[in-house]
Amino acid sequence: MKFWISVSFTDPAHLVPLARKAEEVGFEGVLMADHLFYPEDIESSYPYSPDGTPLFAKTTPFPEPWCAISAMAAVTERLKFSVAVYILPLHDPIEVAKQTSTVAAISGGRLALGIGTGWMKEEFDIQGIPFETRGRRMNEQIEVLRKLWSGKPVSHEGEFFEFPEISMSPAASFEIPIWVGGSSKIALRRAARLAQGWIGHGHDEQSASAVLDTLARLRAEEGRAGDSFECLVPLAGEPDEALFTRMAQKGMTATLSYPPSLAIGAESPTLEQECDHLEQYAENVIEPLRKI
Repeated sequence: MKFWISVSFTDPAHLVPLARKAEEVGFEGVLMADHLFYPEDIESSYPYSPDGTPLFAKTTPFPEPWCAISAMAAVTERLKFSVAVYILPLHDPIEVAKQTSTVAAISGGRLALGIGTGWMKEEFDIQGIPFETRGRRMNEQIEVLRKLWSGKPVSHEGEFFEFPEISMSPAASFEIPIWVGGSSKIALRRAARLAQGWIGHGHDEQSASAVLDTLARLRAEEGRAGDSFECLVPLAGEPDEALFTRMAQKGMTATLSYPPSLAIGAESPTLEQECDHLEQYAENVIEPLRKI
């Protein structure tokens, strides 16, 4: 079993030392988050809270993930990185291809691209990007990214993007796996058909088991049952060997520790508190359950 930690909502000045600590105590990787800005007026409902209210405020930091990952990669050797999730339809795929292939080159391939369609319509409206077509847009972006990552001369003509023959360097000499986030039927089908992994949100055993069964069925329908596939599942409740064993048998390959600020329960935890939390998690969870 592999263990990742989210550093959403974290003071940007803490990210580099936290990455060092995460690697030191045995985490597999670090997950960033992605929002461009916080609109003053939001009518969109946040999908991961009971009342639709976001778990963050307009002052919550959301540093640009590729800058932050590059900084953390520079001070680590083994730690992996991803985003849960990068709102791909908000971004230009040529720029994303350049950013991610550069990070992959700098980090020695320690990168996966976690993507989602996003939930905040206001972000799309302000950027002038149709919210309603974000799913189709993202499907096409996946195709564009993989073309550009090849480093070969490629062209593209699609519904949303078009460019003549171009090539990109550095190419993604290390494979950049794409992981899809979201638990909707469309998101799970997209993960099964187009991705090398799936990222969940907070699940209890029942909901996690149902999603993992669905993913296994959909991957079989797509003829991909035998392909390598990461399932990163944050589990609610106290972790224990029996629970993790049952989930591993269902296809869970990794789990996720919630952001230190949420786990600690402090609005602005100190770096020392966050490092202590990582050490305690490693002692109480990673070491006993790593063998699963």
